[in-house]
Amino acid sequence: MAVELSSVHMEVRSYEIDPQHHVNGSVYQQYADHSRFACVRAAGIDIDELLGSGFGPVNLETVIRYHNELRGGDEVDVSCAWIWGEGKTYRVEHVLRRGDGEIAAEVQHVSGLLDLKARRLTSDPATQWRSRAKRPELLGFS
Repeated sequence: MAVELSSVHMEVRSYEIDPQHHVNGSVYQQYADHSRFACVRAAGIDIDELLGSGFGPVNLETVIRYHNELRGGDEVDVSCAWIWGEGKTYRVEHVLRRGDGEIAAEVQHVSGLLDLKARRLTSDPATQWRSRAKRPELLGFS
């Protein structure tokens, strides 16, 4: 498991609740997306500049593991940890933790960086991300 590098704090809103009075499943992914975007911004990367230079992040696979329900009014901390390897993809892992400390869910993404002209994944996404980051440690770089 990766080290949690960044976290955002949110409150469950009433419109995110399903008929069973817990958070709708798709909202967990939205929380993870929000956390990842906040992490990128905190690392000093301007998404408009990234897109303007011809690259766009894409999710290729998302897995959600539910542990404990989130309900309306609950507070949740959503971590963001980046895991780099070789090749065209990388992973981003999120842990959604309730205010009482219990893990509500884990969300894991396999992602890539799309070359917007070629419409193909770039062969070395880590280099592209690292070169743009003012705080690369927030993206898992040492």
